[in-house]
Formats: sequence, C-alpha cells, structure tokens
Amino acid sequence: MPIISIVLGVVMLLVLMMVCKLNAFLALILSSLVVGLLEGMAPQEVMNSIQSGLGSSLGSLTLVIIFGAALGKLLTDSGGAQRIAKTMVHVFGRKHVQFASVVTAIVVGIAMFFETGVVVLIPLVFSIAAVAGVPILYIGLPVIAALITMHGLVPPHPGPTAIVEIFNANIGLTLIYGVIIAIPAIIVAGPLYTKIFSKEFLEVDIPKGLYTEKEFDEEEMPSFLSSIVTATLPVILISIKSIVEIIAPNSSIRGFTDFIGSAGTALLLTFVFAMFSLGIMRGKKVQEVMNSFGEAVAGISLILLIIAGGGAFKQVLIDSGIDTYIAGLMENSSMSPILLVWIIAAILRISLGSATVAGMTAAGIVAPIAIATGTHPELMVLAAGAGSVGFSHVNDAGFWIVKEYFNLSVAKAFKTWTVLTSIIAVVGLIGVLIFDLFV
Repeated sequence: MPIISIVLGVVMLLVLMMVCKLNAFLALILSSLVVGLLEGMAPQEVMNSIQSGLGSSLGSLTLVIIFGAALGKLLTDSGGAQRIAKTMVHVFGRKHVQFASVVTAIVVGIAMFFETGVVVLIPLVFSIAAVAGVPILYIGLPVIAALITMHGLVPPHPGPTAIVEIFNANIGLTLIYGVIIAIPAIIVAGPLYTKIFSKEFLEVDIPKGLYTEKEFDEEEMPSFLSSIVTATLPVILISIKSIVEIIAPNSSIRGFTDFIGSAGTALLLTFVFAMFSLGIMRGKKVQEVMNSFGEAVAGISLILLIIAGGGAFKQVLIDSGIDTYIAGLMENSSMSPILLVWIIAAILRISLGSATVAGMTAAGIVAPIAIATGTHPELMVLAAGAGSVGFSHVNDAGFWIVKEYFNLSVAKAFKTWTVLTSIIAVVGLIGVLIFDLFV
C-alpha cells in the first residue's frame, strides 16, 4: 500500500541518519531504493528513477548553488557583506534589524526562486547576525520564511503561475491577494515563531567554506553602493525577466530577458561582475578571486549531493504512482473547494516533497469542482499554493538546503523548518478563507 511504503521509507531514512549515523546522501539513496521496491517497481526501474531524480535536481540547481555560493563567498571575503550588514544595522538599529531582513527577503522572494534566494541571502544573514550580535537563526528563520512563502503563493513563481493557468485565474489579482495573505503568514512563521526559542537554540555554527569570519577595517571594505549593487544584481536581472513576461510577453527582447533572467545565468553574470567590482577593481589578483571560488565550491559539494539525493527520493515516489493513488482517494469528496484543494496539496506535499507537483496535481483534481461552485479562481490558486508549501520534511530538497546551509541536525531542522512551513500553510489557508468572506 503506497501510504505504508512512504511511512516505512521515511522511518528508514531517519533511522539510517539519526541512529546509524549514515551520511544523508547514502541514506536517501538506500531509502529511495527500498520505497521503489516496496511499490512493485523492478530493481532497474528504481535505479533509473533514482538517476533521473539525481539528474533533474542537479540539472536545475547546480549553477544556482555553485555561483550563488561563490558570489556569497566573494561578498564576505571582500568585506562587501559586512558593509551591507553594518549599513543595515546603522540605519534600522539592532532592535529592528530582523524586520529589515524580512522586508529584504520579501522583495528578493518576489523575483527569485526559493533556492536562489537562499544562496544569495545566506551570506548577508551571517553578516547581519555577526554585526548585530544576534543568533544566526534569529535572522535566518524569518528570512527563509519570507522566501518560501513568496515562492509558494506569489506569481511569477512557477508553481503559482502554473496553477493560475489551471484555474484560469487573473494573475494580477492573484499576485495582489498573494502578497496580502503572505505577509501575516511570514510574520507568524518568522519573527513570532523565533520568539519561542532560546538564544542558545537559535545559534548555529556556520558551515566551513561559506563564510569568512573576519572583522574588516573601514578602509578595507568596498562602498555600500558597490556592495549592494553586486548583491542585488541577480534580483534585478530576474525581475527584468519577470516584468517583461507579464507586461510584454510577445516583445522582441523576450529572448534576451529570458536568457539573462534565468536563475543560473543571472548568478553566473553576477559572479563575473563581482570579480571586477569586489575583486580586480579593488586590487585583488584573479588568482585570489579564484581561491574564493574554489573554497566556496568545496564548501557546498556535499550540500549538492544531499540535495540530489532528496531529488532522487522524490522522483521514486512520483514514478511509483503514489501521487496518483493519493489524488484518487480525495477526488470524489463533497468538501468546500478551497479546503479540499488545500488538503490534497498538503497530503501530496507530505507524500512527495515537491511543492510544484503537489499544487498542480491538487489544482487539476479540484478545478472542475471550483468551476461548478463558482469559487473565486484566485483564491483557489492561493489555497493550493498554501497547502503545497507546508509540512516540508526529508523528501523535500528545501529541507536539505536549509539543514545544510544552517548546519542543523535533522531534529533541529524538523523543529524549525518543518514547523515553520506548516505554520505558513495553516495561516495561508486562514487568510484565503477570510478573503472568501469578502470577495
């Protein structure tokens, strides 16, 4: 039975990692193999599925993570991240630096995929925490809460945009409603949720190779303008692509903006720009810049493998037909369309790990019901998005990204990231239901 296979696979994964102390990548591959075999897949079929999952995860994220990590390392090695952090602390004060970080993440999250936003903002999180003298997760948890909420609820991210098409919703209204609903979800899951933890719990050790803990003198740091332009250039390039997609989809420049605004290209171009703005133009030799690049890549090599392993686990769940089985269980329900699409998306998210697959599958099932009942399509999009964001755990690549970048144990990742995404899902649903009373 598919549900039993999922439960056994997740339990096996946790036992291998937490009890047997196996490396996460190895544990993910072994668990993927067992789940596939339990679901009746032939051994070679399971291995093909694992390889497909490894390739698809690395194919979409390798450039983003490598050049994002290299950009972050160059920002920290040059003093650029420290300059931005000091300026933010000076302008907003230590008391409001968490708020400033959340606003920054919301703005970045509108344009950037979750994974891209994480690799771009993590060095700034480390720097802001160091300069403000606060625990890393005090800044980090609200930042990732903002990024994942915007990714799940707000177009032009792929999940919400695809669901907009399924429900034939107005993308502009969806964006406006999505931002309004996202803000309380971010506040509750981010700043408010961090208040329940002790200062000691919120402090973590920074993974080696991702950050340089050096206190720069004033004259050693680049200017704020140079630092902030370099740090936000990926956001600018991706935003240009998104704006052209929305207001001029048939424009002659669409090919160019699609190229420079894809996440991998944007980070590659930004790193090349950073080589000059933070390196060569400040007297550094190319070899020094390449040393930073090499250290960054070495620091995230295991992270890449673990993310790929999470992709393999997810792919086996999809290829074994578990998504179809779960969707079929809920198809004939007479529940409210908004609540139904949220529940289906949440169950698929828990079972499969992929927010995009969960949201789109749920939307496809409930779309005929929504049309028949006249439910606002924009609210259906947001309900599906909210359900697809929540309850992230070991079969989701995002779980492993957050765990590894913040150097968390599996247990601590559950207490922070998993609970945080669940809060977003529930608050998001409440927001949609409130909207449904007035629109």
